[in-house]
Amino acid sequence: MSDATTPGFAQRIGYVFGRTLPASMADWVVDDLTGPGATRRYLTRILVPIIPVLCLFLLVPGPLWMGAAMMALLYIPLIYFTVALMYVFRRHRLIQHGLDPALADLDARRRAEADRLDYERRHGRA
Repeated sequence: MSDATTPGFAQRIGYVFGRTLPASMADWVVDDLTGPGATRRYLTRILVPIIPVLCLFLLVPGPLWMGAAMMALLYIPLIYFTVALMYVFRRHRLIQHGLDPALADLDARRRAEADRLDYERRHGRA
């Protein structure tokens, strides 16, 4: 992609923190939110930066397992809710950039259409 369609370093940092990119980068935004590796990028952007903050629990006086348990009490639900709200987040970011929110589940719709066509082909409806 050319420079006009790919965000620079400062724009990427702003994008990660919720800023909107220019309309010329719409294809990049769609690829980032729905393309290959989108789930991995989403989870990494949310789950990795919180780890140093949670490590502060290891400084609490007492056995090490107690600090680790306090970390786990916060981190495990964070993982659960992050995964559960992934679709909502994708739709929100697409709307925020002025794109069609139906793109959030484009891959699932393509798979369902392929399954439907395969079913109809195998059972004589095609």
